[in-house]
Amino acid sequence: MVVTIDRMVKENDECNISFFPNGNIDRNKIAAFLLQAKRNTYAAAENQTKSSRTNSHDFCYENNSGYTYYDSYLGGECFAGEEAVWLHENPVWSMNYAGRVIGENFSGDFLKEVLRAVPAELPFRGPEIYTKGDYHYHCKVDGEFIWFQGYEEIFCRNEKIYECYFHGGIIR
Repeated sequence: MVVTIDRMVKENDECNISFFPNGNIDRNKIAAFLLQAKRNTYAAAENQTKSSRTNSHDFCYENNSGYTYYDSYLGGECFAGEEAVWLHENPVWSMNYAGRVIGENFSGDFLKEVLRAVPAELPFRGPEIYTKGDYHYHCKVDGEFIWFQGYEEIFCRNEKIYECYFHGGIIR
């Protein structure tokens, strides 16, 4: 039995609306769509949309499957944001992230290349390890698609120059 916070605090479930009461969401379809969306938004410098908040950077991707993806972040060298997926206007997955550039020689192009290489088995940020020239990317994830947290970092010639924490999962 699942007990919601609303039930414990307010003795009712007014705020707990289940969009998929029987758990009828296909995680594999969400993950496959998420891979498409990630490879066609920020990482590809495509599908930027109107800011949803003052000075936010926003990207949106849709296809004919009924899924919609939004990525919205604030900041630049220090940043925080959220990626989310909806199915027919119902939220089904979300991930929050916060990171910062902490050294010289950071390459936004390298980070975007890494993010375009997001693997199907871990469709959150980039692959576990990615190297090109002097740049090395590492990503560690604990959990699985339904509930996870992770950390990524970029090194240039063995000096850490970037880090980002992220967490998220399925929304019900």
